[in-house]
Amino acid sequence: MSSPATTSLIERLFKAGAHFGFKKSRRHPTVTPFLFATKQGNDIIDLEQSARLIEEAKTAVRGMTSAAKVVLFVATKEEAAPLVRALAEKLGAPYVVNRWIGGMLTNWSEIKKRIARMAELAREQESGELERKYTKKERVILGREAEKLAVYFGGIKSLTKIPDLLVVVDPRHDHIAVTEATEMKIPVVGIMSSDSNVAKVTYPIVVNDALQTSVSAVLAELAAAHTEGVTAAAAPRA
Repeated sequence: MSSPATTSLIERLFKAGAHFGFKKSRRHPTVTPFLFATKQGNDIIDLEQSARLIEEAKTAVRGMTSAAKVVLFVATKEEAAPLVRALAEKLGAPYVVNRWIGGMLTNWSEIKKRIARMAELAREQESGELERKYTKKERVILGREAEKLAVYFGGIKSLTKIPDLLVVVDPRHDHIAVTEATEMKIPVVGIMSSDSNVAKVTYPIVVNDALQTSVSAVLAELAAAHTEGVTAAAAPRA
Protein backbone atom coordinates (compact mmCIF):
# COMPACT_ATOMS: atom_id res chain seq x y z
CA MET A 1 0.00 0.00 0.00
CA SER A 2 1.26 3.48 -0.90
CA SER A 3 2.04 5.95 1.87
CA PRO A 4 0.00 9.19 2.09
CA ALA A 5 3.00 11.13 0.75
CA THR A 6 3.33 8.80 -2.25
CA THR A 7 -0.42 8.94 -2.90
CA SER A 8 -0.27 12.75 -2.82
CA LEU A 9 2.65 12.74 -5.28
CA ILE A 10 0.83 10.39 -7.64
CA GLU A 11 -2.22 12.67 -7.54
CA ARG A 12 -0.08 15.72 -8.36
CA LEU A 13 1.57 13.87 -11.24
CA PHE A 14 -1.81 12.76 -12.58
CA LYS A 15 -3.19 16.30 -12.39
CA ALA A 16 -0.10 17.52 -14.26
CA GLY A 17 -0.64 15.02 -17.08
CA ALA A 18 2.57 13.15 -16.31
CA HIS A 19 0.94 9.82 -17.22
CA PHE A 20 0.55 10.64 -20.92
CA GLY A 21 3.19 8.79 -22.94
CA PHE A 22 3.77 8.97 -26.67
CA LYS A 23 2.40 6.75 -29.43
CA LYS A 24 3.19 3.07 -28.97
CA SER A 25 5.16 3.21 -32.22
CA ARG A 26 7.61 5.64 -30.55
CA ARG A 27 8.08 3.52 -27.42
CA HIS A 28 11.60 2.57 -26.43
CA PRO A 29 11.65 -1.06 -25.22
CA THR A 30 13.36 -0.17 -21.93
CA VAL A 31 10.36 1.82 -20.66
CA THR A 32 7.92 -1.09 -21.00
CA PRO A 33 8.14 -2.03 -17.28
CA PHE A 34 7.15 1.54 -16.38
CA LEU A 35 3.92 1.58 -18.40
CA PHE A 36 0.42 1.03 -17.07
CA ALA A 37 -1.44 0.41 -20.33
CA THR A 38 -1.84 1.45 -23.95
CA LYS A 39 -5.04 3.25 -24.92
CA GLN A 40 -5.99 4.18 -28.47
CA GLY A 41 -2.39 3.66 -29.54
CA ASN A 42 -0.91 5.87 -26.83
CA ASP A 43 1.18 4.61 -23.93
CA ILE A 44 -0.01 5.40 -20.41
CA ILE A 45 2.77 5.71 -17.84
CA ASP A 46 2.42 3.95 -14.48
CA LEU A 47 2.54 6.84 -12.01
CA GLU A 48 3.13 4.56 -9.04
CA GLN A 49 6.39 3.59 -10.70
CA SER A 50 7.09 7.22 -11.57
CA ALA A 51 6.61 8.25 -7.93
CA ARG A 52 9.05 5.55 -6.82
CA LEU A 53 11.61 6.70 -9.39
CA ILE A 54 11.22 10.31 -8.24
CA GLU A 55 11.89 9.31 -4.65
CA GLU A 56 15.06 7.47 -5.71
CA ALA A 57 16.23 10.51 -7.67
CA LYS A 58 15.43 12.81 -4.74
CA THR A 59 17.56 10.66 -2.46
CA ALA A 60 20.44 11.01 -4.92
CA VAL A 61 20.05 14.79 -5.21
CA ARG A 62 19.69 15.22 -1.46
CA GLY A 63 22.75 13.08 -0.85
CA MET A 64 24.84 15.15 -3.23
CA THR A 65 23.89 18.57 -1.88
CA SER A 66 24.11 17.46 1.75
CA ALA A 67 27.73 16.54 0.98
CA ALA A 68 28.28 20.01 -0.55
CA LYS A 69 28.53 18.53 -4.03
CA VAL A 70 27.31 20.25 -7.20
CA VAL A 71 24.18 19.40 -9.20
CA LEU A 72 24.01 20.73 -12.76
CA PHE A 73 20.57 21.18 -14.36
CA VAL A 74 20.32 20.70 -18.13
CA ALA A 75 17.41 21.37 -20.51
CA THR A 76 18.00 22.82 -23.95
CA LYS A 77 14.67 22.01 -25.56
CA GLU A 78 12.32 24.95 -25.88
CA GLU A 79 9.51 23.74 -23.60
CA ALA A 80 11.71 22.90 -20.64
CA ALA A 81 14.53 25.47 -20.82
CA PRO A 82 12.71 28.39 -19.09
CA LEU A 83 11.47 26.09 -16.33
CA VAL A 84 14.94 24.78 -15.59
CA ARG A 85 16.53 28.21 -15.74
CA ALA A 86 14.03 29.67 -13.27
CA LEU A 87 14.40 26.72 -10.92
CA ALA A 88 18.21 26.66 -11.01
CA GLU A 89 18.47 30.41 -10.45
CA LYS A 90 16.13 30.10 -7.46
CA LEU A 91 18.28 27.30 -6.04
CA GLY A 92 21.54 29.05 -6.86
CA ALA A 93 22.53 26.01 -8.91
CA PRO A 94 24.40 25.92 -12.24
CA TYR A 95 22.44 25.24 -15.41
CA VAL A 96 22.67 24.84 -19.19
CA VAL A 97 19.57 25.88 -21.15
CA ASN A 98 20.75 27.23 -24.50
CA ARG A 99 23.05 24.77 -26.21
CA TRP A 100 25.23 22.07 -24.79
CA ILE A 101 28.76 22.90 -25.89
CA GLY A 102 30.65 19.74 -26.78
CA GLY A 103 33.39 19.07 -24.25
CA MET A 104 31.65 20.88 -21.41
CA LEU A 105 32.51 17.92 -19.20
CA THR A 106 35.12 15.99 -21.17
CA ASN A 107 37.21 19.07 -22.01
CA TRP A 108 36.65 20.99 -18.80
CA SER A 109 40.04 22.72 -18.87
CA GLU A 110 39.04 24.55 -22.06
CA ILE A 111 35.56 25.38 -20.78
CA LYS A 112 37.12 26.80 -17.61
CA LYS A 113 39.16 29.19 -19.78
CA ARG A 114 36.02 30.46 -21.48
CA ILE A 115 34.30 31.02 -18.14
CA ALA A 116 37.36 32.95 -16.96
CA ARG A 117 37.31 35.03 -20.15
CA MET A 118 33.62 35.82 -19.61
CA ALA A 119 34.36 36.94 -16.03
CA GLU A 120 37.30 39.05 -17.22
CA LEU A 121 35.20 40.91 -19.79
CA ALA A 122 32.46 41.49 -17.22
CA ARG A 123 34.96 42.95 -14.74
CA GLU A 124 36.49 45.23 -17.36
CA GLN A 125 33.06 46.45 -18.42
CA GLU A 126 31.95 47.15 -14.85
CA SER A 127 35.19 48.97 -13.94
CA GLY A 128 35.15 51.10 -17.08
CA GLU A 129 38.42 49.59 -18.24
CA LEU A 130 36.94 48.70 -21.63
CA GLU A 131 36.22 52.38 -22.25
CA ARG A 132 39.80 53.37 -21.38
CA LYS A 133 41.68 50.60 -23.16
CA TYR A 134 39.82 50.05 -26.42
CA THR A 135 38.45 51.95 -29.39
CA LYS A 136 34.73 52.07 -30.09
CA LYS A 137 35.06 49.41 -32.80
CA GLU A 138 37.06 47.15 -30.48
CA ARG A 139 34.48 47.59 -27.73
CA VAL A 140 31.72 46.50 -30.10
CA ILE A 141 33.65 43.34 -30.96
CA LEU A 142 34.38 42.61 -27.30
CA GLY A 143 30.76 43.29 -26.41
CA ARG A 144 29.61 40.68 -28.92
CA GLU A 145 32.13 38.22 -27.52
CA ALA A 146 30.86 38.87 -23.98
CA GLU A 147 27.24 38.38 -25.05
CA LYS A 148 28.02 35.10 -26.79
CA LEU A 149 29.95 33.79 -23.80
CA ALA A 150 27.11 34.79 -21.46
CA VAL A 151 24.57 32.90 -23.59
CA TYR A 152 26.50 29.65 -23.52
CA PHE A 153 28.34 29.85 -20.20
CA GLY A 154 26.39 32.30 -18.04
CA GLY A 155 24.54 29.49 -16.30
CA ILE A 156 27.75 27.74 -15.27
CA LYS A 157 29.78 30.80 -14.27
CA SER A 158 29.85 29.58 -10.65
CA LEU A 159 31.37 26.21 -11.54
CA THR A 160 34.96 25.72 -10.41
CA LYS A 161 35.05 22.03 -11.34
CA ILE A 162 32.94 19.51 -13.22
CA PRO A 163 29.59 18.81 -11.48
CA ASP A 164 28.94 15.73 -9.36
CA LEU A 165 25.44 15.01 -10.69
CA LEU A 166 23.41 16.04 -13.75
CA VAL A 167 19.64 16.51 -13.85
CA VAL A 168 18.61 16.35 -17.51
CA VAL A 169 15.15 17.01 -18.91
CA ASP A 170 14.72 14.72 -21.94
CA PRO A 171 18.04 12.83 -22.14
CA ARG A 172 17.13 11.85 -25.69
CA HIS A 173 17.25 15.50 -26.74
CA ASP A 174 20.37 16.29 -24.69
CA HIS A 175 22.11 13.02 -25.47
CA ILE A 176 25.54 14.67 -25.82
CA ALA A 177 25.37 15.85 -22.20
CA VAL A 178 24.41 12.35 -21.07
CA THR A 179 27.17 10.75 -23.15
CA GLU A 180 29.79 13.09 -21.68
CA ALA A 181 28.53 12.49 -18.14
CA THR A 182 28.71 8.73 -18.69
CA GLU A 183 32.25 9.04 -20.01
CA MET A 184 33.25 11.06 -16.94
CA LYS A 185 31.39 8.65 -14.61
CA ILE A 186 29.01 11.39 -13.46
CA PRO A 187 25.56 10.05 -12.46
CA VAL A 188 22.54 11.40 -14.32
CA VAL A 189 18.94 11.95 -13.26
CA GLY A 190 16.88 11.82 -16.45
CA ILE A 191 13.32 13.17 -16.71
CA MET A 192 12.15 11.19 -19.74
CA SER A 193 9.10 10.04 -21.62
CA SER A 194 8.25 6.72 -23.23
CA ASP A 195 10.54 7.32 -26.24
CA SER A 196 13.76 7.39 -24.20
CA ASN A 197 16.28 4.70 -23.26
CA VAL A 198 16.04 4.20 -19.51
CA ALA A 199 19.38 2.36 -19.49
CA LYS A 200 21.26 5.50 -20.56
CA VAL A 201 20.83 7.27 -17.21
CA THR A 202 21.53 6.41 -13.59
CA TYR A 203 18.23 7.62 -12.14
CA PRO A 204 15.42 7.57 -14.73
CA ILE A 205 12.13 9.34 -14.05
CA VAL A 206 9.54 8.18 -16.56
CA VAL A 207 6.88 10.87 -17.03
CA ASN A 208 5.65 13.04 -19.87
CA ASP A 209 8.66 15.24 -20.67
CA ALA A 210 6.86 17.41 -23.23
CA LEU A 211 4.20 18.93 -20.98
CA GLN A 212 5.44 21.86 -18.91
CA THR A 213 3.07 20.97 -16.09
CA SER A 214 4.52 17.47 -15.90
CA VAL A 215 8.14 18.63 -16.00
CA SER A 216 7.39 21.34 -13.42
CA ALA A 217 5.87 18.81 -11.04
CA VAL A 218 8.99 16.64 -11.14
CA LEU A 219 11.37 19.61 -10.93
CA ALA A 220 9.55 20.85 -7.84
CA GLU A 221 10.21 17.51 -6.13
CA LEU A 222 13.89 17.55 -7.07
CA ALA A 223 14.21 21.18 -5.99
CA ALA A 224 12.83 20.32 -2.55
CA ALA A 225 15.43 17.56 -2.20
CA HIS A 226 18.17 19.93 -3.37
CA THR A 227 17.18 22.49 -0.73
CA GLU A 228 16.93 19.87 2.01
CA GLY A 229 20.47 18.74 1.22
CA VAL A 230 21.87 22.27 1.18
CA THR A 231 20.17 22.99 4.52
CA ALA A 232 21.61 19.82 6.02
CA ALA A 233 25.09 20.71 4.77
CA ALA A 234 24.86 24.15 6.39
CA ALA A 235 23.59 22.86 9.74
CA PRO A 236 26.12 22.96 12.59
CA ARG A 237 27.68 19.63 13.44
CA ALA A 238 26.80 18.17 16.82
